[in-house]
Amino acid sequence: MNGAGADDRRPSADAPRPATEGSRAGAAAVQAGVAGPRPEAAAPRSGPEASGTPGSDELYARLRTYEGRAAATAGRGKDPVNEPMIRHWCEAMGDTSPAYRGPDAVAPPTMLQAWTMGGLTGHADHRSAAYDAMFALLDGAGYTSVVATDCEQEYLRPLRPGDRITFDTVIESVSPRKTTKLGTGYFVTTRTDVRADGEPAGTHRFRVLKYRPARQKEDSGPALRPRPVINRDNAGFWAGVAEHRLLIQRCTDCATLRLPWLPGCNACGGAEWDTVEAGGEGTVFSHVVMHHPSFPAFAPGGGGGPYAVVLVELAEGVRIVSNVTGVPYDKVRVGMPVHLEFLVTDPGLELPVFRASESG
Repeated sequence: MNGAGADDRRPSADAPRPATEGSRAGAAAVQAGVAGPRPEAAAPRSGPEASGTPGSDELYARLRTYEGRAAATAGRGKDPVNEPMIRHWCEAMGDTSPAYRGPDAVAPPTMLQAWTMGGLTGHADHRSAAYDAMFALLDGAGYTSVVATDCEQEYLRPLRPGDRITFDTVIESVSPRKTTKLGTGYFVTTRTDVRADGEPAGTHRFRVLKYRPARQKEDSGPALRPRPVINRDNAGFWAGVAEHRLLIQRCTDCATLRLPWLPGCNACGGAEWDTVEAGGEGTVFSHVVMHHPSFPAFAPGGGGGPYAVVLVELAEGVRIVSNVTGVPYDKVRVGMPVHLEFLVTDPGLELPVFRASESG
């Protein structure tokens, strides 16, 4: 399943993907409600098509013949496990654990997939014809859209600088036809078995939905932002937002601050924490402008035009994914001073956002 070009619409083992753990930057954007629909949009719904069976779906019966067939064989990581990639990963994730530095360093477990990626040139020599044939079958039946939904990783041994990575990928399963909010299609799960110097190192399962987009209802009402994913690990953050307070977690063992909220400290591993309230001042650390797909709920005036997603560095030193108000999307700049405010996006949702300061 490797070697897809940059313009290939099929998912590739070389393309960046979400991880069960570790993809905190993307998860933060989703949880903050500032970066577009969350994966739950692809969750199966009930209905006649939601429980397609082999007896009622000829295409499904054909797709199942690909289960167990290779998607990539004898793949090799383009680089051995190495310290520069580990450092870049830790800097991007804000992970300061000493386990990933020094002469006895190991790679963060959630980098498992990173060592198998083929970059822009891919792994064409190792990709199987079965994978391409299965997706051609789906494309020919009208299921031309694709969205990554989730992945699962299992770690069998630490990866250390110098380890040589090899892997094989198999088409593990194809679901019956499902109807989701995005449309009707099939969930395809692949499993990549990763080895380090010939020893089993981990397993990476990746799931996509190949679907036919649902038709949008003209009378569906005003566009709403996706609801934040609230769970036991971040419920306190959203309780603070409801009180117009931006709460930052603080480890009670080493006093390290962290945002977004996590179940444990990524500096010392401590599980106990309390909170401090952010003062509200910050600067734009980084930003992107979203042009496509159009999502009216995020654009000023609901027109579906471009909008900016920003990473704000607070005065306390932590960063948060949010939106900037008070300036057009094309006027947002790195280093721009901003201050916290709370935006009611619709009657059921209020979010922390940042207004550009007059001095910016």
